[in-house]
Amino acid sequence: MPKIVLIEPKAPNLHIFSQFPLPRLGTLILGTMMKARGWEVDVFVEDFRTIDFDALAAADLVGISTITSTAPRAYAIADKARAMGITVLMGGPHVTYLTEEALDHADFVVRGEGEAALPAFIDARESGAGYADVPNLSFKDGSGAIVHNPMAPRVSDLDRIPFPDFSLLRPDAKGLKHMSSIPVLTSRGCPFDCSFCSVTGMFGRKYRFRSTANIIEELRLYDGRKTLIFFYDDNFAADPERTRDLCEAMIREKLRLKWTTQVRADVARDPSLVGLMKEAGCHTVYIGFESANPDALADMKKKQTVEEIARAVKVFRRHRIHIHGMFVLGFDQDDWRTVRKTVRWAKRARLTSTQFLILTPLPGSAFYDRVAAEDRIRFHDWALYDAHHAVFQPARLSLPDLQKAQSFAHRKFYSLRQEARKILAGQWIGVAIAHYARRLDRTWKRRNRTFLRALALLKPKPGSRGRVSVDYREDVSFE
Repeated sequence: MPKIVLIEPKAPNLHIFSQFPLPRLGTLILGTMMKARGWEVDVFVEDFRTIDFDALAAADLVGISTITSTAPRAYAIADKARAMGITVLMGGPHVTYLTEEALDHADFVVRGEGEAALPAFIDARESGAGYADVPNLSFKDGSGAIVHNPMAPRVSDLDRIPFPDFSLLRPDAKGLKHMSSIPVLTSRGCPFDCSFCSVTGMFGRKYRFRSTANIIEELRLYDGRKTLIFFYDDNFAADPERTRDLCEAMIREKLRLKWTTQVRADVARDPSLVGLMKEAGCHTVYIGFESANPDALADMKKKQTVEEIARAVKVFRRHRIHIHGMFVLGFDQDDWRTVRKTVRWAKRARLTSTQFLILTPLPGSAFYDRVAAEDRIRFHDWALYDAHHAVFQPARLSLPDLQKAQSFAHRKFYSLRQEARKILAGQWIGVAIAHYARRLDRTWKRRNRTFLRALALLKPKPGSRGRVSVDYREDVSFE
């Protein structure tokens, strides 16, 4: 029986969800497909299971999926596997955008979605017919020239994709015994064009949805468990009628499930739909508010207003659905005044929890192309591209101040005073998250002392738009 080992590398640093890891579903879906094909499948998602390199040595093929921040780890694993004489196939967002870089470490790269490409690659491998007809595939030919095969149309019928077999995770003693939530993906794609996002390059601008019947069939597998469902969609409520149909089906099925998901603020334009989500078991929504600065919202092409996100908060709070607000700091319109304004807005909104992320130029995004062309990227180590490290020169903040802004924002939102208010309001989930967030902030600074010292030594490049902040009315130091 031929054997494939599929690997999802561990993030190199602490991040907001370090204690609540979830596997990206692509690796598990491809593993499920290869298992059905008759291959022996070994999956190593490093958040759950340490890589056994003896198992790697017995593989006929190693597949590695990577995002930008895990790319250095992915490349190191690929180099070790190739040194063992094993063929390495890489996929994921990072190598989709930087394919030539990846081919210095891998024999083959699958660009974009892999559900059609992997079976075609295996067919070509087993028949010996060559790889010219494998869609989405990139490789070096006999002369060393890089070949990029044409991209196949994205999967239009998502019902054809198998349910992921979570038994493939096989968590070991060093990992977690179980996932904090069970991830379920019901759609792909996003028609929006936010400048800092790289999703559309991977999954397209068109929404594609699984049928309600297909989703319900999968949810029945998890009914009655005490674990939350996390709908992995980039925008679960992208199509309001489809969302309504799914929620109504979940209610008819009397599924005993609580679930969380990501939505845009515009879902709250229909309060009755939000009420239906609550009735169907919605516990928490993750909303990308991004900023309370209207100029920044316009520049990032978010296509929403501060007034709209304020209305959304009121609607979700009225229906007793927890809100995790996600904000991004570092747009060209941001300075200390707008940072403080955004933090004050988040506090007044009485969100259950927040995360303040540092704007990061991810390959595949319009923002990356712009700041790279403007020579504003100051760190090129992909392991730092996790939205917790300042890696590019902002326009109205110094680079060290951008880093400080994130810590400042979390300290203010998760202050002891704010925690006392949550205790008085009986918001115990918010209290627990506040403890976790403060501890994470302290631990992150301790582990990243070298990076913080390097930032402190940086000076803006001659001619750059960066400047040293002159407004220190708030305590923004790391001490």
